[in-house]
Amino acid sequence: MKRPHRLLPVRLLPLLLAAVVGACSSAEDATVGDNADTTATADTGAAARGIALSGDFEGPLGLQLWSVREQLAEDIPGTLQWVAQQGFREVELAGTQGLTAEQFRQELDRAGLRASAMHVPYERLRDSMEVVFAEAEALGAPDIGVAWIPHEGSFTPELARQTAQDFNRWGAAARERGLRFYYHNHGYEFEPAPDGTIPFDILMSETDPESVFYEMDVFWTVHPGIDPVALLQRYPGRWKLMHIKDMAQGTETGVFTGSAPAEAQVAVGTGQIEYTSVLAAAEEVGVEKFYIEDETTDPINNIPRSIEYLERITY
Repeated sequence: MKRPHRLLPVRLLPLLLAAVVGACSSAEDATVGDNADTTATADTGAAARGIALSGDFEGPLGLQLWSVREQLAEDIPGTLQWVAQQGFREVELAGTQGLTAEQFRQELDRAGLRASAMHVPYERLRDSMEVVFAEAEALGAPDIGVAWIPHEGSFTPELARQTAQDFNRWGAAARERGLRFYYHNHGYEFEPAPDGTIPFDILMSETDPESVFYEMDVFWTVHPGIDPVALLQRYPGRWKLMHIKDMAQGTETGVFTGSAPAEAQVAVGTGQIEYTSVLAAAEEVGVEKFYIEDETTDPINNIPRSIEYLERITY
């Protein structure tokens, strides 16, 4: 069930007021709600929460907006305000909620947010590549990614080879526009074929490193039973982005479906993924940007918990 998003700033108001006491007047704090100026509210919220990476993790840390898709569907300005109130400055997009690229860019600008990457459906790049590139430029998003490859049944080596050709074409075209193309793994790519061939290895070996890079989703790496540290180290230099999310204790692994219930995901630092070694390895192999992606049953409460864990993690 969708929660009415306009209540969210009100629920968070006591926390925000406590954090900014002495810095803002009570009258200014009271504007954190529906009638507040968007930009001013975002600035106040960022001052209230902020992201203080005081441990070993250096970020930069953004948010994949898919995390708050239900809230965006109810209230785009209010939800983006809330994202900024958590201290985020960068976001990865998953659509523009029915707005044009120019309109959504205006909403991001008002909230003090920057689109540093964006996901688009495979079919859109296949059928309307130049349109997608123009939208990315309007949004100010330099990186364009795909997070799902259409397939029925198992994802086969043959399909991986065909997909690699598409990736190379899109990546080369993106480079010509000053953009970058990437693929976000989802778990099904690691299922071995009968002869032992792993389709994901084909995606890596048959794509041009100059034109195609990768975003590791740590959950969708662990879910099929793959060691994320070993995978990062196997392909150094190919991983530029990372989705940070955690897996509930007791969740089954070795699953190649690319799907899992929301209950299988939990706030970062409370599940079974050992993030100290993952983040250390990510920094060593050249990951440039990190995004929390929260697909839990309660992202509004869990996103701040994930931030707090990442702020103090040491390794």
